[in-house]
Amino acid sequence: MPARLPERIVCLTEETTETLYLLGEERRIVGISGYTVRPPRARREKPRVSAFLSAKTDAIVALKPDLVLGFSDLQADIARDLAKAGLNVVLFNQRSVDEILSMIQMLASMVGAARKGEQLVADLEKGLCEIRASAARLPRRPKVYFEEWDEPMISGIRWVSELVGIAGGEDVFAELSTSHAAAGRIVSAQQVLERRPDIMIASWCGKKFRPERVRARPGWEAIPAYEIKSAEILQPGPAALTDGVRRLHDIIAAWRGGS
Repeated sequence: MPARLPERIVCLTEETTETLYLLGEERRIVGISGYTVRPPRARREKPRVSAFLSAKTDAIVALKPDLVLGFSDLQADIARDLAKAGLNVVLFNQRSVDEILSMIQMLASMVGAARKGEQLVADLEKGLCEIRASAARLPRRPKVYFEEWDEPMISGIRWVSELVGIAGGEDVFAELSTSHAAAGRIVSAQQVLERRPDIMIASWCGKKFRPERVRARPGWEAIPAYEIKSAEILQPGPAALTDGVRRLHDIIAAWRGGS
């Protein structure tokens, strides 16, 4: 009988790669994004065939995948080119914690690993509940400004905003987080100061964080600034729901402004 499940998968972003590895289904992956760092062995084991906004179409076609997985409208042009080349392409579009969990379960079902997906989702939900319970014991919830880019200044996307809340903080730009486009989350240095954040957390996507540049902003000298690596928090997958939220909680719990 012909295979009914995808046996040769190309992952254009890291979160689907990490999910398939966590499910024990990594044998199906034949190509990954060049930005993949989780799990580390994926870079040794799988060929890198894409960036985020570009892909090696010929190389992907040569791998003869029966499924290509991407993320959001930002990869729509890549998806179009691959579809024109005759490939099956699925673009996930998860932007919230619940949507990330749904993506994981959906992907597990697509590769015939629904039960393993259910267990992975349950484990992730348990971890989030533990963080939430720990956060509930904090003496005060600090106001947090999360910055995912500095020029222009861009505040956190929805899943990050939600994780800040789970970790024990209050996102000072929560109302902007639902904007899918980064342009809808651009803020000014003055706007941030007006929100009076207790903590700044930066995750400049793929760019080295320079705290001296933050301190050089007029009026920002007294705002403590911390960094979370983008691979831990800005990938809408398991990383954000484990290492990312734990790092958020550690930073928030260490803050003593409310003691």
